[in-house]
Amino acid sequence: MSLKKSLLFVLLILLIDQVSKIYIKTNFLLDYEVPVFEWFRIHFIENDGMAWGVELPGNYGKLFLTLFRILAVGGIFWWLKDSIKKDASKILIFSISLILAGALGNIIDCVFYGVIFSESTQTQVATAFSDQPYGTWFHGEVVDMFYFPIWKGYLPEWLPIWGGKYFTFFNAIFNVADAAISVGVALLIIFNKRIFKEQ
Repeated sequence: MSLKKSLLFVLLILLIDQVSKIYIKTNFLLDYEVPVFEWFRIHFIENDGMAWGVELPGNYGKLFLTLFRILAVGGIFWWLKDSIKKDASKILIFSISLILAGALGNIIDCVFYGVIFSESTQTQVATAFSDQPYGTWFHGEVVDMFYFPIWKGYLPEWLPIWGGKYFTFFNAIFNVADAAISVGVALLIIFNKRIFKEQ
């Protein structure tokens, strides 16, 4: 796969990611949920930090996280170019392209959304290019919406630690960018021996 084709693929994933986020952001109230199937919901939340809502405290923590993501994207892009130059496995190039697209998708939210959109609340839908943006440059929140609560219920009492507690499997809420990163990393793990055999 050439660099041009890889970047076109990255742009396609990025476009799908941003269109879905902007639609949700400008049409859904915060925490609004639409059932699609019993085990699949569209549920709008905003993530101020990393995966599963982990946060670095304070404005400087958020800024550090955003700058770290930008540096990481630079490293991933170099890895993609180097892999193509070395005629590496197509699975490797495809995986890196997915990870790059996902990382860029969430960086756009962090860098730009704070100054583009008004605040999303449970009573107010956000508007684009508002004269009252909810944040500043590099302090935007990531839009998440895909929710797959495959099973909900109380765990058996005999289980240690969690016995008798209410539990949801799978309770993560994510977006297209997160899915791209997860699939890319999963492919690297599954096809590890095949990808890196020659290296």
